[in-house]
Amino acid sequence: MDRSQNIKPFKFVPYLRQVLWGGERIAQYKGITTDLQQVGESWEVSCVEGHESVVSEGEDKGLYLPELIHKYRENLVGDSVYEKFGERFPLLVKLIDAKRDLSLQVHPNDELARLRHNGIGKTEMWYIIDAEEGALIYSGLAKNITKDDYRRMVADGSIMDVVAQHTSHVGDLFSLPAGRIHAIGAGNLLAEVQQTSNITYRVYDFGRIDINGKPRELHTELAMDAIDYAVHDDYKLNYEYKEEGDTELLKGKYFDVHKVRVKRVWNINSGECDSFRIIMCLGGRVEIVDNFGNITGMHQGETILVPAVTSSLRITGDATLLTATV
Repeated sequence: MDRSQNIKPFKFVPYLRQVLWGGERIAQYKGITTDLQQVGESWEVSCVEGHESVVSEGEDKGLYLPELIHKYRENLVGDSVYEKFGERFPLLVKLIDAKRDLSLQVHPNDELARLRHNGIGKTEMWYIIDAEEGALIYSGLAKNITKDDYRRMVADGSIMDVVAQHTSHVGDLFSLPAGRIHAIGAGNLLAEVQQTSNITYRVYDFGRIDINGKPRELHTELAMDAIDYAVHDDYKLNYEYKEEGDTELLKGKYFDVHKVRVKRVWNINSGECDSFRIIMCLGGRVEIVDNFGNITGMHQGETILVPAVTSSLRITGDATLLTATV
């Protein structure tokens, strides 16, 4: 990596995804206009095939994320990241607005995804941005069950009886390793950080029908071998809330996520960090100046990709940020 190469942070065109369960909050939250309805997701940074992010401004405007990595290589993503992933970006970052309950799902781990799909698994995390009163997150099992129990309960529609329910509040954090059964309940607006994988097994869909009047496909057998049937105590993660400064939310195998509360000025020094940095503005507005003197403004709902060559950031303003690295 050549830390002398001046690469400005990037903004991308969000991919707004219309879904059966989507709401109307994402455009308002991001401060954008759209004619689309039932927008359930905004893919902020994506390298999923067919939905690769496109640079929205600057000299690289119009380039797709894989093209951007091809151009800047390890200077954009970091030496070890480029060596491992090449021009495949390892993270997918989204905003999700659930007006209705999402289906109950599970994702395979790397080994199973490689065996079945020649792909990678999907570990993810959720940070609750806003939650209506009584909104729920479904994550993990409330009691141990067997594969036979699972098959029977999916068939008779009682599977939700053994899924752990959590009332969600602003700032709540949920860890969702591959294999953990889960669903986002109606009334939640959240940020999601995950591996770049779009492999999902639908377990249960509340008997809903699609726009063609047919039940949506379930993946009962595929999901059966992917599910972790044990009960765990880390469904909702605890962290120390800070009125100002940096808080580590999650440090894991696939990504590290921090929450940064900026009241006036905050400095981030990357030091020897060999990774890009994604920054999501969850609320407020800031101006970010990097060590090259590049100035990037951010407001609520915006996301930027900071190149690995960036060694320091000076952030001024009043905002809550979420940062992700690998």
